[in-house]
Amino acid sequence: MVNVGDKKVTNRKATARTEMFLGTEIISLFNEDELTTKKGPVFQTAIIAGIQAVKKTSELIPMCHPLIINGIDINIEILDNENIEILCAVEIDGKTGVEMEALTGASVAALTVYDMCKAISQKMIIKDTRLLKKIGGKSDIK
Repeated sequence: MVNVGDKKVTNRKATARTEMFLGTEIISLFNEDELTTKKGPVFQTAIIAGIQAVKKTSELIPMCHPLIINGIDINIEILDNENIEILCAVEIDGKTGVEMEALTGASVAALTVYDMCKAISQKMIIKDTRLLKKIGGKSDIK
């Protein structure tokens, strides 16, 4: 693990995005912005799973530092009649960035949507997971 002991504490933020193909079969079942399956509310459950994943990133990714998180914001939106977008924003005051936490949160939220909807269709595709923004470290991505 990289030694960050000599780094200054700064405010750091990262936002990651995952796009997911659900298909018309699943999207057509949504009532406004939520679908409740036998397992429960899909987006609400995925948001909780994403938050848990952010908090446990250092347990999942071997070289990540455990961090005290200031805030996590996960939003899931229906983009069209086939696709959704998951955004995960994470903020800390610390010595290392939160890119991996944001990417992990978006990814696990997508995996949770898949799990919640797989009884309806297994044609879903998790795609285009990427870092959108990173602020507060040695190099920013805006």
